[in-house]
Amino acid sequence: MNPVPPTPSHTVGPFYGYALPFRDGERVAPEGHPGRITLHGVVLDGAGEPVPDALLEFWQAAPDGSLRGAPGSLRRDPVTGGHLGRNGTDFTGFGRVATDADGHYTLHTLPPGNPGRPYLSVCVFARGLLHHLYTRAYLSDSEAEFGPDALLDRLPADRRATLIAAEEPYRTHRFDIRLQGERETVFLEFR
Repeated sequence: MNPVPPTPSHTVGPFYGYALPFRDGERVAPEGHPGRITLHGVVLDGAGEPVPDALLEFWQAAPDGSLRGAPGSLRRDPVTGGHLGRNGTDFTGFGRVATDADGHYTLHTLPPGNPGRPYLSVCVFARGLLHHLYTRAYLSDSEAEFGPDALLDRLPADRRATLIAAEEPYRTHRFDIRLQGERETVFLEFR
């Protein structure tokens, strides 16, 4: 029997735009929660232009460090099978956000409680990519406060800076993602 060669990769988007985004995908934390923070930024291509049709997935630990999320917090409509959105009270640890026409995204969540420096895992889907990309958005670069980080500590300072979200007023952090070019975001490879 002859082995079948693997199917070649195709670009990952923008074909997902009608099926993958779901209502309230940017609301990982319940509305009005006192610990809620906002992570926002833009996705830029190699020429520095905004990517208006990217899709970002965020995964993170809960503030207590758990990784389970809340089962059933994404409700389905029993009639259509579509998403009704989140139930508005449970923390899920997962968010999915599409960029707008200016390449901007916004995520409302709680501070991650993972050991070491707090971060959110990010998966980027965008037109022109043959595979989705993984990165991290660190909310702090303070080794004195959180201790060493195996990933950050191995990177040169200029590359490390691409993984650090800038703290802004009102419990907000800015994390821009550059797909190529000058100050390209560090992307991770999993084997």
